[in-house]
Amino acid sequence: MIALFKLMLPALVPSWRFFKSVQPSPRVFWQSDNGPWQAFRPSPPRVTLLEMVLRLFWNAGWNEGLYAVSLAERLNEDPTPHAEDELFRLIASQCAVGSIVSVRLIFVTRDREEITFQSAPRQIQAGDT
Repeated sequence: MIALFKLMLPALVPSWRFFKSVQPSPRVFWQSDNGPWQAFRPSPPRVTLLEMVLRLFWNAGWNEGLYAVSLAERLNEDPTPHAEDELFRLIASQCAVGSIVSVRLIFVTRDREEITFQSAPRQIQAGDT
């Protein structure tokens, strides 16, 4: 039994050595029709034990949030129209058709928050959602 646990331990507790460096964490915010800025896929303030267990097997919302963060990093490092279009496509799923939407990227460090990208407003089309 102990040998089996030793084999499973690296899978249960991953090594974080694959990070080259720790950099500011990007946050994606969106604004619809000049309303307040909203965080895209914010972390819930509290997660129950059952929710944690279920998230081990299925957490599509979190995966979509991770994809948005990778798009934000890409827009910050090497902006491309494709990355911006994909970010708008993700956000369009939460907006009504015809809404005017803007996207803002904020990089958070311990000391400050810095806006690194703000898009021009776009109108959500029927095919975007």
